[in-house]
Amino acid sequence: MNERGGERHGPDPVPLSRSLDALLRSLSGGTSATVAGVFNHWEEAVGAAVAAHAQPVKVERGRLLVETDEPGWATQLRFLEHDILERLTQVGVHEVTGLDIRVRRSTKRPGQAPSGG
Repeated sequence: MNERGGERHGPDPVPLSRSLDALLRSLSGGTSATVAGVFNHWEEAVGAAVAAHAQPVKVERGRLLVETDEPGWATQLRFLEHDILERLTQVGVHEVTGLDIRVRRSTKRPGQAPSGG
């Protein structure tokens, strides 16, 4: 019975933060604090030049998936992996233990001129 005299159905309420952490962990392997830390401190961890060409995508089982816009940036990130992980730790992201890097597929068709900006 509940306090209103009716029968209780289901478990006790769970704080929203715990529910979100459980959901994020099931979807991505990271807690909300880890995901927020990575996304909020990405440019700080890698610098503005790298952040312009490489973005975090998800955290899964301690691995951070990063997409780059060109193969050269992917190579650069592989060389910088240790430094990036160290900088993420310095800003409070301790759960990321490695990087997985992939080059983003281009939406440009072969032979298409780059868009002017």
